[in-house]
Amino acid sequence: MQQTQQNVEYSVVAEGLCKSYGAIKAIDNVSFKIAKGEILGFLGPNGAGKSTTMRILSGLMPATSGRAYVCGVSVANNPKLAQSHIGYMPENNPLPEDVRVSEYLKFRAAIKGLKGREIREAVDEVMEVCQLQRKASRKIIGNLSKGFKQRVGIADALLGKPEVVIMDEPTIGLDPHQIIAIRELIDSLRGKMSVVISSHILPEIELVCDRVMIINHGMVVASGAPENLRSEFLPVDTYKIAVSAELEQVKSVLAAAGLDFEVEQTSKKDAEGFALYALKTSRRGSFGDALIAEFAKHPNFRLREVYLSRPTLEDIFMAATRRSWEEKRESIFGAKRQEAKK
Repeated sequence: MQQTQQNVEYSVVAEGLCKSYGAIKAIDNVSFKIAKGEILGFLGPNGAGKSTTMRILSGLMPATSGRAYVCGVSVANNPKLAQSHIGYMPENNPLPEDVRVSEYLKFRAAIKGLKGREIREAVDEVMEVCQLQRKASRKIIGNLSKGFKQRVGIADALLGKPEVVIMDEPTIGLDPHQIIAIRELIDSLRGKMSVVISSHILPEIELVCDRVMIINHGMVVASGAPENLRSEFLPVDTYKIAVSAELEQVKSVLAAAGLDFEVEQTSKKDAEGFALYALKTSRRGSFGDALIAEFAKHPNFRLREVYLSRPTLEDIFMAATRRSWEEKRESIFGAKRQEAKK
């Protein structure tokens, strides 16, 4: 019989989760853990299995096989108790349009089992955290901006102080100012709750999350802090320099200095005589000062800028998913080649 509870060292534990629809696997052997107070960014292409995984964790959908625990409680064996530890904000956040914010949150608090004075205190607290108290408390939800509607959804998820908060695309459709406000709100939860964020806005994920997990073809293909994932998937640093020199001259300067860079010219000379070059190296370290010093030795060259161009989370995402596609393709065609040899 499946265990009902597990140790509570982690807020969320997924072990070998699978979900199949006939011969189609939406997720396949998904396993991960989320530490208490950690903010996890959950990434993947459309159809990769993100929403399926989050629905299973939330007790909204059963897994075909595998186990999931929230705060030590088995989601399969005791979904109601597991759900009491979770605040869930779905994508597109369906809200009633004709109800006041405070009334809606009081209604939601009552559904979650709060009573009497607890309801008022809980609603006041989440409205303060989400900055709804002064500007939106008495407003009709249908009259709110998209950003404030997202705040109402987050406030709903925070009611009752759940140990785990799951947010599906919390910043979708927001303008830059609204995105910053939601980012700051999520950042304020660090250390207080475990937060899982699914989003396609990768710069936001990198700014707010402690760790990133990438899923593709229903399988986890990468997991770790962004800096560790850079080292794993894109171990090359790129320095960009703008200098009034030809490609062969740049290569000569670097070779004489013993700086082992792969050099690529990325632009022609502009009106002021500067061309942009990308200098790639697998060596770790800071080479900005060394580059400035070397080109300063050549008075015929003018150096306008030097900067380190680090791979973004989007670059990591593309590299991780590309590797998984290549591995899947090789697995399929490799099996066919072996079959053809028989």
